[in-house]
Amino acid sequence: MNQYVTGAVIRELREKNKMTQLQLAERLGVSDKTVSKWETAKGYPDITLLEPIAKVFKISVTELISGNTVHNANVSANMLRSKFYVCPVCGNVIHSMGEAAIHCHGILLTPLEAEPADERHMLSIERVEDEYYVRIDHSMTKEHYISFVAAASSDQMQMVKLYPEGNAEARFKIRGVRRIFYYCNRDGLFSRSLGKDSR
Repeated sequence: MNQYVTGAVIRELREKNKMTQLQLAERLGVSDKTVSKWETAKGYPDITLLEPIAKVFKISVTELISGNTVHNANVSANMLRSKFYVCPVCGNVIHSMGEAAIHCHGILLTPLEAEPADERHMLSIERVEDEYYVRIDHSMTKEHYISFVAAASSDQMQMVKLYPEGNAEARFKIRGVRRIFYYCNRDGLFSRSLGKDSR
C-alpha cells in the first residue's frame, strides 16, 4: 500500500469525536506533543499504533489509512440496496449490504452504479414453475461477456457466476425477488426492477 495515515486525518477524526490532543494521547499511551507532531506533519504514528488509533475512533485500519470512513446507518441493510464491486485485475466480485472499504490487488474498489438495460444488454425473464429463468441477449466471448447475474429480494441475494463461452442465463427461486442485477465486463452493471408479479 502506498498510503499512510496523515495528520490531517487524525485531527479530523479527533475533532469529530470531540477529543483533545491530550485525551487522544492518554488513550494511546503517548504524549500530547506526539499527537501534535502527527497533526502538524512533523512526524507519523508508528505502525504499531495504527490499530489502537483506529480502535479509538471506531473505524477500520483501512479507513484510517485511506481517510475515507464508512457510515452504515442501517447495519441490517436491505438487500435491494446492495452494492457490487468488481476487481479490474482479476475479476473478483464482491457483494456488500452497505458501505465498505474494499481493496483487491492493492486497488481501492468503488461500488458499481447500476444502469437500466440498453439495447445491447437486453434482459428477458420467464417464469418457470417456482423459478425465474433469466437470459441476457449478449455475446459470451473471452473479451466481452456477462460476468454474473444476481437476484435480490429484501432479505436474500442469489448470485450466479458466468464464464466466457458459456450461456448468459441463470435460474433463481422466485420468492420475494424484486430486482435483477447483471454485470458486463466492458459496459458495467445493469439492473431491472420487477413488480410483485413480474412475468
